[in-house]
Amino acid sequence: MANKSTSLGARIWISAILFGFVGQIAWVVENMYFATLAQDIFANSGRSDLSYVVTTLMVVFSAIFATATTIFAGGLCDKVGKRKPFVAYGYIVWGLTIMVFAFLPMKAEPKTVGLIAFLLVAFDCIMTVAGSTANDAAFNSWVADVTDSTNRGKVNSVLAVLPVFATIVIFVGLGSLYSSNNDSNWLFFIVLGAIPTVTGIVAIFLLKDGKVVKSDNPDYLKEIFYGFRPEVIKNNKMMYVSLLAMCILGIAQQTFFSYLINYVQNTLGIKDYFIPLAVIVLGSAVITGIIGFVCDKVGRKHFYFPLLALVIIGTLLMYLVKFLGANLIILYVFATLMMGGILALSGILTSAFQDYIPKGYEGRYQGVRMCFTVLVPMIIGPIVSMSIGLSAMGEGGADFAPPYEIFLAATIIALFAFIPLFFVRKDAEPLKKRLQELQ
Repeated sequence: MANKSTSLGARIWISAILFGFVGQIAWVVENMYFATLAQDIFANSGRSDLSYVVTTLMVVFSAIFATATTIFAGGLCDKVGKRKPFVAYGYIVWGLTIMVFAFLPMKAEPKTVGLIAFLLVAFDCIMTVAGSTANDAAFNSWVADVTDSTNRGKVNSVLAVLPVFATIVIFVGLGSLYSSNNDSNWLFFIVLGAIPTVTGIVAIFLLKDGKVVKSDNPDYLKEIFYGFRPEVIKNNKMMYVSLLAMCILGIAQQTFFSYLINYVQNTLGIKDYFIPLAVIVLGSAVITGIIGFVCDKVGRKHFYFPLLALVIIGTLLMYLVKFLGANLIILYVFATLMMGGILALSGILTSAFQDYIPKGYEGRYQGVRMCFTVLVPMIIGPIVSMSIGLSAMGEGGADFAPPYEIFLAATIIALFAFIPLFFVRKDAEPLKKRLQELQ
C-alpha cells in the first residue's frame, strides 16, 4: 500500500534545491577541482609523488576541520534556534574563501614547492570551515526541520542528485576556464566563488526557518557533544547503525572520487572528459531521482540491498575496464551504475538517519553525522588510494595516472556495508510505525 506524503510548499522546494545545488557546486570544487589543482601543480612541477601526498593531506585535514566545525556550529544552531543566518552569511564567506585559490600558480619552483603545498592545505581548511558552517551544520539541520518521514525520501534523493548536476555545471559550463596548462586558473576560481556568495545574499531574503526547537541548556559546550555521550548512543543505537552503513559507503567512494578527473584523462586516455562525465552524472541522476520518489511510496527497505549490490557491481566493473579497454559505451554503463548506486543509497540512508533524530536535536546530531560521513571516510579512503597509487608509481614510472585498483579497493570496502544495512532494513517497518504514532 502506498504511503501518503506530506506536501511541501514551493518556497521550501525552491530553497532546498537552490541552496543544496549551490552548496554542491562549492563542494564539487572542493572535492574534485581542489584535488585536481594540487595534482596538476605538482605534476607540472615534476613532483608527481606530491600529487598523491598533498591530495591526501587536503582531504584528511578538510575532513577534520569539516567535522569539528559542524559539531560546534550545529550545536550553536540549536542554541540560537535559527538556521537562516548561518546559511546566508556562511554562503557569502564560503564563496570568498573559494576565490583565494585564484592566487595559486599552476607550477611551483623547487624552492616554493613546500610553500605551495602548505597553502593548498591551509586554503582548503579555511574554505571548509565556512562551507561546513553554512551547509553541513545549518542547511542540513534546516532540511531535517522542514521535512518529515513521509517526504524525506524524495527531498534527500533530490539533494543526493544535486552533486551530479553541480558536476555538469562545472565540467560543461565552466570547465573550459580551467586547464592544467594555464599559468594561472584565477578566472575559474573567481567565477565559482561568486556563485555561493551571491546565493548567500539571496538566502537573506528567500530562506525561512522551519519549526526549530531551541535548546534551553545553558551549557553550550556540553550540548554540542550531546550525540557522543555513551548513554545517548545506547538509547539511539539504530541511528548510529545507519550512520555506520553511510560511513562504509563513504570510505568506498573516497578511494576514487578525488582522482576521477585524472583517472578519465590520464589513465583511460580520454582527454575530452566533459561529455563522458556529463553522460555518467546525468544517468546516475535519473537512477537516484526515480528511486527517491518511489521509496517514499513503497518503503525504503526494498532498496537497501539492491542498491548496495549496484555499488559493488559498478565499482568492480570499473576495475575490470583495465582488461576490457576504455570503450566509451562500457565506461558510460559501468560508471553510471556505480555512481547511481552510491548516490541513491546515500540519499535513502540520509533519510533514515533523519528519521532517527529526536525532535529538537537536529543541529546537535549533524556533527555526529559528519564523523561518520566525512571524517572517517575522508581519512581512510584517501590513505587507501594513496597507498595504491604510490605503489603503482613505483612500478610504472613518474607519470601521474591513478590506477584501476582504486576501484577494486572500493568494491572490497563496500562489501562490509551489508552488515549494518541488514539491521537498518530489519528496523525499517518498526521505525515507520513509531514515526506514524508520533505524527
